[in-house]
Amino acid sequence: MKKIKVAVIFGGTNTEHEVSIVSARSIIKNLDKSKYTPISIRITKKNIWTDQKGKQIDPIKTLKRVDIAFPVIHGPFGEDGTIQGLFEMVRVPYVGCGVLASALCMDKASQKSLCLRYNIPTPLFFWLTNNDWKTSKQKISDYIESNYTYPLFIKPSNQGSSVGISKATNIKELVSAIEFAFEYDTKVIVEQGIKNAREIECSVLGNDNPKVSVLGEIISSNDFYDYNAKYIDGSSEEVIPVKLPKSITKAIQSDAIKAYQILSCSGLARADFLYDHKNKKHYLSELNTMPGFTSISMYPKLWQASGIKYSKLLDQLIKLGFERHKEKSKINYSYKPKTNWHI
Repeated sequence: MKKIKVAVIFGGTNTEHEVSIVSARSIIKNLDKSKYTPISIRITKKNIWTDQKGKQIDPIKTLKRVDIAFPVIHGPFGEDGTIQGLFEMVRVPYVGCGVLASALCMDKASQKSLCLRYNIPTPLFFWLTNNDWKTSKQKISDYIESNYTYPLFIKPSNQGSSVGISKATNIKELVSAIEFAFEYDTKVIVEQGIKNAREIECSVLGNDNPKVSVLGEIISSNDFYDYNAKYIDGSSEEVIPVKLPKSITKAIQSDAIKAYQILSCSGLARADFLYDHKNKKHYLSELNTMPGFTSISMYPKLWQASGIKYSKLLDQLIKLGFERHKEKSKINYSYKPKTNWHI
C-alpha cells in the first residue's frame, strides 16, 4: 500500500508558536509510519514556510504534492480559518474544522453569542473593541461595574492558551486587565466569574455524527488555569475520568455536541466547561478547534481514557479529513444558465 503523505504544519506567527511545535513533535512521533509519511512544515515567526532542514519552501507547490494537511497551529493564523482557507483554495484535504467553524470558534465573542442563541449556557459576558475603549473608557467601566460582580475575567477575543487573560477583583484591576488584553487583540471580552467553578473538559470527534469522550477535570496550580499553569510550572493536575452526577455528565456531553454542531465544527474540537458544583449548573466556556496535542494535552488523554489510543486517534482524524474533502468535492461550483446573459 502506498503511504499517505501527511503535511504536519506547525509554528506560526502568533503567541502559541512554541506550544504548536511541541504538539507537532508529538503527532509526528505517534503517526503510524507503516501508513504515513509525515512531512514537517514549520512556519517561522517571520511567516516563512520551511522544510525539515529549515530551507524555505513554496507553500502552494508543497501542499499540492501531499495527500492531506494536518495543521497544528494554535491560535491566530492557524486556528482561525485563515490557513483553512488556503487549503480550500489549493483543494487539498485537511484535518480539523473548516473555515467558518474555525473563524467562529476563534472569536470568543461570536462563539458565545451564537451558543446563547441556541440556549447553551455560558457565563454572562460583554465585549468591546479597542476603539470603544479609547472613546468611552469611563462609560464602559461604569456599565461593567453596574451590571457585573467581581471577580471578572478579561480575555482577548481571538487568542488561545490563556494568553492575555487576567482576573480582576476591583476597578483598578479591571482597567489594567482590559488594557493588557488589548495588547493581544482588537476585541476584548469581559466575563462574569463563576463561583465554586470546576474546570471540566470534553473531547469531540467526528463530522456529521460526532461523538464525545469521557469528561476530565483540570485542577489548576494557579488561581485560574493561565498559560503558566498550563505549560510552565507543571503542577496542575488532571482527573480523568472525573466523577460527576450522571445527569450532569450527560448534560455537559450533550451541550458539547450541540455547540459543536451549531458552530459547524468537523473533525475535532475540545469543549471547555465551568461547573458550579454547589448549584449543580454548568456553563460552556469555549470550544477549541485545534486543541493541544502535546504529551500532557487533555484532548488525546480524554480519548485514550475513552478507549482510543493516540495513534488510532490520528488515524480517525485523517480519515475524517478525507471524508469531508470527498463530500465537498461533490459540490457543483459552476453554473451555466439555460439562456445567454442579456448583458
